[in-house]
Amino acid sequence: MKVMISEGAKGFVAYVAKKDLEEPVVAMEKPGMWGGWVRLGNGWIFQLPAYDAPPALPITVEARRLTDREE
Repeated sequence: MKVMISEGAKGFVAYVAKKDLEEPVVAMEKPGMWGGWVRLGNGWIFQLPAYDAPPALPITVEARRLTDREE
C-alpha cells in the first residue's frame, strides 16, 4: 500500500491515499523508523522499507499493512 511519510510540528505523519487517511505516527519499532513497523494513531501498523540513510521527507513508500482490522 502506498504511504506518504512527512514530518509535522508534532512528529511524523502518515497519509494513506487509498483510504484518504492522515494519521500521526504514535509508535515505531526502530528509533530511525525505517526498516521496522510503525503504528498510526488509528491503530494501523505498517512495515516500512529499510534505507541505509534516512530519506528526505516527504517520501511515498510501498508499505505492508500488518494489521487485519479494518477501521
